[in-house]
Amino acid sequence: MRWNKYTLTTTTEAVDMISYTLGELGIEGIEIEDKIPLSDEDKKKMFIDILPELGPDDGVAYVSFYIEPENDSEALIRSVLDAVHELKDFVDIGEGTIVKTQTADEDWMNNWKKFWKPFQVDEDIWIKPTWETLEPMGDDTLVVELDPGTSFGTGMHHTTRLCIAQLKKYLKPEHQLFDVGCGSGILSIIGLMLGCTGASATDVDAHAVEATIENAAVNHIDMSKYIVKTGDIITDEAFRKSMGEHKFDIVVANILADIIIPLSAVIKDNMKQGGLFVSSGIIDMKESAVRDALIKNGFEIVEVTRSGEWVSFTARA
Repeated sequence: MRWNKYTLTTTTEAVDMISYTLGELGIEGIEIEDKIPLSDEDKKKMFIDILPELGPDDGVAYVSFYIEPENDSEALIRSVLDAVHELKDFVDIGEGTIVKTQTADEDWMNNWKKFWKPFQVDEDIWIKPTWETLEPMGDDTLVVELDPGTSFGTGMHHTTRLCIAQLKKYLKPEHQLFDVGCGSGILSIIGLMLGCTGASATDVDAHAVEATIENAAVNHIDMSKYIVKTGDIITDEAFRKSMGEHKFDIVVANILADIIIPLSAVIKDNMKQGGLFVSSGIIDMKESAVRDALIKNGFEIVEVTRSGEWVSFTARA
C-alpha cells in the first residue's frame, strides 16, 4: 500500500498553530522539518551524537501529513488550506502552499519510537517508554511506563506537562479523578500513582482506551480503582451519567479548545460542588473563547498557566 503525503511550506513561528489546526481537522501523525538547532535537552532525549549540517535557520518549516488514498479528497485538502490561511490574522504562515507526493507503506507510525527515550517530565516524575531501560531511580521518583500506541499522550508536549503540574499541585489522596479524552491514559495513571483514591478515564477512540488499559497494566495499577470506558460524554447524556454524577473532585481534559468549550457546559454534572476542572490543549489564540465558556457555564477561574503558545485553565465548579 502507498500513502499520499502532503507537505505544507510555512514558518517555524506558525508550526504550533498549524499542528493544532490539523488536529482539529482529524489529521494525525504529522512530521515537522526545520533548521532550528536541537537544544541540549532534546539531544539528551534522542541520544544524538552527530547532527546533520542544517545550515542557518531561515525561519522556514515543512509540515507533512499522510492520508490513505481511499480517504483522500480535494475537499479535505481545500479545507486544510482554507484553515491554514485563516491563521494569517494571528501569525505569519509564510508561503502556505501544499505539495502532494506518494510514499511507500513504511512503518512510519512506529518509526518515531527509535527516537523516544526516557525523559524527566517534572522534578520527580520520569516517563519511560516500555521498550527502553532506565537506571534505578530514588524512592521519591515516580517512573511511568508508557506506550501511547497511536494515541496522543507521550508526556513530552507542553499541554501534558501543564496538566501534570496542576495534578501535583491540587490532587489529594482522598480525591476521585476523571480523565476526559484520556489518550494514552498518562494523566489518570499518574494521578493514581500519586495516590488518589480512584480514577476514571474516557475517550471517543477505542484504540486510546485499549492503550490506556495496557499502560495501566504495565504500571501495575489496581484496576479496582480505575474505570476506563469508550464513549462521548458531551453528546451522550446516558454515558455521561454512567461515569458518575457529582462524583469527581478533579476533572482533567487535555484535548482541544473546540472540545473543551462544549465540555464545559456539561462536565459539572460529573463534578462535586467546588471540584476543579483542569483543561489544557488550548492554543493561545483560543484562550479568550475558552475563558468565556468557563465563566458562562458557572466556573470560577482559579489559575491560568502557560507553556510556549499553550494555555491551561484550572477552574472551580
